[in-house]
Amino acid sequence: MEKFEIPAELAESVRFHGHVCPGLIIGYRAARLAEKTLDLHRDRDEELAAVVENDACGVDAIQWLLGCTLGKGNLIFRDQGKHAFTIFRRDTGKAVRLVFKGQAGASTPEGIALRRKVMGGTATPDETARFEEQKNKRMHYLMTAPAEELFDCKQPGFELPSRARIFDSVVCESCGEVTMEPRLRLVDGKKVCLACAEPYHRGW
Repeated sequence: MEKFEIPAELAESVRFHGHVCPGLIIGYRAARLAEKTLDLHRDRDEELAAVVENDACGVDAIQWLLGCTLGKGNLIFRDQGKHAFTIFRRDTGKAVRLVFKGQAGASTPEGIALRRKVMGGTATPDETARFEEQKNKRMHYLMTAPAEELFDCKQPGFELPSRARIFDSVVCESCGEVTMEPRLRLVDGKKVCLACAEPYHRGW
């Protein structure tokens, strides 16, 4: 079985993420395409903003390569379950939404079945070897395919997110833990955190 050799330009993203996988490569290619499309450099202090629509491996490549991070406030997670990455430049107002084409190098039905067995710990050594071989082929394809085969480049249907704000902290009157003011709820006249407030829903 031919092992996927990690290219030098991908190595730092792999070190940051912890392992190499197809998902990380998708994020890596999206970040590089955003750099080229918007003529941008790694963010230092919210010059960029990224909106990601999944919490999968590729997001780590966006954080590492573009400098858009959760802690800095310029990485926004919108859980749509899609390999879609929207990058904004604040200085020019330009943006691009990169949507991964799911059929690009997609796993075969056999590969999906093998992945379930490997992840579930029931795969035989032969099945594990076949799974790794298919994964290596997919990673090679994702790393070398033309960008237009991998992504649809679109304009986002939403506006540039505002810059991160620093809010006052308030002590929850139930558990006593310090909480960001906009995350408090008023329950029976007390200011309480989300964990202490009973969720309200209509059964759906």
